[in-house]
Amino acid sequence: MKLSELLAGIEILESHADPGMELTDICCDSRRAGKGALFVAVRGYESDGHQYIGKAFGLGAACAVCEEKPDCAIPYVLVADSRRAQAKISANWFGNPASGMKMIGVTGTNGKTTVTNLIKQMVEKCTGEKAGLIGTNRNMIGPAEYPAERTTPDSYDLQKLLRSMADAGCRYVVMETSSHALFLDRVYGIDFEVGVFTNLTEDHLDFHKTMDAYAKAKAILFSQSRYAVLNMDDKYMPVMAAAAKGPVYTYSAEKNEADLTAKDIRLSPEGVSFCALTTGRLEKVRLGIPGMFSVYNALAAIAACVNLGIQMSSAVEALAECGRVKGRAEVVPTGRGFTILIDYAHTPDALSNILDTVNGFAEGRTVLVFGCGGDREHEKRPRMGAIAAAGADYVYVTSDNPRTEEPGEIIRQILEGMKGTKTPYAVVEDRREAIGRAIAEAQPGDVVILAGKGHEDYQVVGKEKRHFDEREIIADFLSK
Repeated sequence: MKLSELLAGIEILESHADPGMELTDICCDSRRAGKGALFVAVRGYESDGHQYIGKAFGLGAACAVCEEKPDCAIPYVLVADSRRAQAKISANWFGNPASGMKMIGVTGTNGKTTVTNLIKQMVEKCTGEKAGLIGTNRNMIGPAEYPAERTTPDSYDLQKLLRSMADAGCRYVVMETSSHALFLDRVYGIDFEVGVFTNLTEDHLDFHKTMDAYAKAKAILFSQSRYAVLNMDDKYMPVMAAAAKGPVYTYSAEKNEADLTAKDIRLSPEGVSFCALTTGRLEKVRLGIPGMFSVYNALAAIAACVNLGIQMSSAVEALAECGRVKGRAEVVPTGRGFTILIDYAHTPDALSNILDTVNGFAEGRTVLVFGCGGDREHEKRPRMGAIAAAGADYVYVTSDNPRTEEPGEIIRQILEGMKGTKTPYAVVEDRREAIGRAIAEAQPGDVVILAGKGHEDYQVVGKEKRHFDEREIIADFLSK
């Protein structure tokens, strides 16, 4: 592809390269540079791509896109923001696949995975069209599943995936848009038909530092969305609304002034039901996922579909047929007198939500197995310890993904929040052993919650990713 075609839509400060030159590849990792490649020098948090332009040139790169003049003889193009340039170049390289599909972005701390999965199922049932899914659990092209490495891929991998979806006949794409992806411009240049905001609670403050900065990162989605669907019950909703470039559609379980409200809410172990009320219309809603958070997830999914032009009655009917989402309030059959539930809860708010949900239907004790991730916010660990002690009848404090931290130190910080409480607990550093203990000691009517891992089938210890599927571990212990 010609350099001029790759740079279409990018503001160029200076060009010292032939616009007609043919490029064979694009990359931002100098180790991937080959003959005829375009190297985009991106400033990262651990390294600066500008330091590797010479290396890319030595490996055959034909041109560099950068923010400062290179110290080698490679042809180059100066831009104000090479990260944004990378996103646009990647889109141009793959033929701007998003432009031919309706893009739905979902952002927020909790609920993104469930809401995106619900919207995908509902859109396909209501329209008969194929939809793509990009998220934490998995990527999907229609019914086909592919592994997901991160919530939102980097711009090159994202555009490559979108190209595959477009070529496979997808007319819609529903994707989780993380705060990192928005702040780091991975989705820069994509026009979303609908942007959805679920909620904002403490998370990723190791990266964003403050809640206000975290909220502003999330709000970027709505500056790129034709329609904004926002949770009116969240205190950060005004931040999202202020960023919206198009009409704002609100949903609520508390406020009558919202565009879509939930009334007559009924919670049960089998799921939730409520009446969805909007101007001139009332629909009875059912979703087979328990918990008050499921009411909000259902409202978000219905509101998204309505803003895509789908009749509300059709959306509600499709919602009732939606399956559960792996790792989100996922019940694992035991064939015994107790229940095991796997949930991704890894933030204070999510942990509180799942405990409240289980306490609403548990006939026996609520037993919690949880830890906190390493190399992440230290501040939330004692808070989660306090939430665990307040919401569970018995707690096994264990490891999550310790990464490069000592598991024992993470646990010590969690226990700070449990000081002075009367809730009995045990420290079992090895997570597999903790699960085994919880199963062995479970009593009739108990609900055992395995919190934090959810859909993940691995554990990160040091920098090593080890196979660790809690479903397999449960089956193994039950068989014994």
